Amino acid sequence: MRTCSRMGGTMHTVPGHSILARALRTAVALSVLAACTAHAGDDGSWPAELHAALAPSGIPREAVALYVQEVGADAPLLAWNVEQPMNPASTMKLVTTLAALEILGPAYVWQTEVHVQGIVAGDTLHGDLVFKGYGDPKLDLERFTGLLAELRSRGLRDIRGDLVLDRSHFQLAHDDPARFDNEPSRPYNVLPDALLFNYKSVRLQFVPEPANGIVRILPTPAFPQVQITNQLALAAGSCTAMPDRPQVQIEVPRLIFTGIFPLGCGEHARNFALLSPDEYALSLFRLTWSAMGGSFAGSVRAQPVDPQARRLMVASSQPLAEIIRDINKFSNNVMARQVFLTLSGAESDPATAQRSAEVVKEWLRRSGIEAPDLVLENGSGLSRIERISAGSLAQILLRGFASPLMPEYLASLPIAGIDGTLRRRLGGSPAAGQAHIKTGYLSGVRAAAGYVRDRAGRWLAVVAMINHPAAGEAQEFQDAFVEWAYLQGAENCCVACRRCTR
Repeated sequence: MRTCSRMGGTMHTVPGHSILARALRTAVALSVLAACTAHAGDDGSWPAELHAALAPSGIPREAVALYVQEVGADAPLLAWNVEQPMNPASTMKLVTTLAALEILGPAYVWQTEVHVQGIVAGDTLHGDLVFKGYGDPKLDLERFTGLLAELRSRGLRDIRGDLVLDRSHFQLAHDDPARFDNEPSRPYNVLPDALLFNYKSVRLQFVPEPANGIVRILPTPAFPQVQITNQLALAAGSCTAMPDRPQVQIEVPRLIFTGIFPLGCGEHARNFALLSPDEYALSLFRLTWSAMGGSFAGSVRAQPVDPQARRLMVASSQPLAEIIRDINKFSNNVMARQVFLTLSGAESDPATAQRSAEVVKEWLRRSGIEAPDLVLENGSGLSRIERISAGSLAQILLRGFASPLMPEYLASLPIAGIDGTLRRRLGGSPAAGQAHIKTGYLSGVRAAAGYVRDRAGRWLAVVAMINHPAAGEAQEFQDAFVEWAYLQGAENCCVACRRCTR
């Protein structure tokens, strides 16, 4: 199969193993692409190659929304079902992160305060140690350890009181981490918290030891109350499956691993959230403080800091521009929810999800974007009720590319075939390295949105959303859609014959 480019007016062959090439081989009639024209599908509305790519999934076109527009152009190259509100899954993070960049600024940082309630005499605090949080999305193990190391360097060693946690900056409705999918131990279900320590998670490293015929499971942090029952059997074989869904006993807490661990998997890591926020914070503090030579025998309680308390130090987060890279490249739900709440918390105390949704909608109005279809619950896309249309999401992407903060925004997106959640996708496609795409996946939902630099060097904003029970079968269609957008830079193809609307 041949297609054209504008690179020196020469013809270039698209690799036969690409996603789009495989889809095209399913329909001999699509050989007309050799003429470098982008013909529409059977009904005159869809490019035929996209119609062929969707067909094997059994998903009707009415369940799909597509939008492609060149940056700076007056009209889209492809627009289908663009006004239909749809569940965007994790592509909603594109809305949250751009709003945060433009409202808060790329240099915005979160602060975590440490106060003392009592008297410090020498290296001893006769009273309580208080942490007051403002929603730092990445107060991970490394940064928490650094925070405590600074406390020790200031001479504090013996704490003869309690650990007090002030989470009052976030005002959250009562929620259950099991509500979304009945998987409360999965780290993506960790609820937002103004004092979120290390994502409230324990990382398990699976280390196969062929010489001994065993698989070791190494937890970090190694909390004594978290029990791990390892009944894994090491066996030869490729890594077609990984036993990452153990039996979970939250009330104990305990993880029970059974089954076969294929030797071909090598070392793997999984994260689990088993402890309550207070218990996790207390356990992490005790373990880390003790390792630093400190002493603490108190308990934990959650309450606002006493106005008479003395602020001892303040720790600052990484800047927002770095935070959104973790959110978008690795689709981190809990970090996205922290940022979403910060959108209202930066101007009022306490922050609420309802107020943050209002802040985003007001930002859109100021930006000249009408998005009446937008429904926000938590800003991460881990939701059954969040909605946006492909047309509205595309307008936000076009706004992002025109923004002075475009470099920071674009740099946060996974690059096809290279990094993040797209590291293993489109690797054999000509679009590899040219597509900066955020994907989304829930039961019944597949979505992909971002930017493609086509083969002529033009930047395109692209959106593809599918809401259908068989959406899980649509990954190849998504990849073919991205590749189709990349190929729109073919020579001798007029823009008019590529413009498809519904």
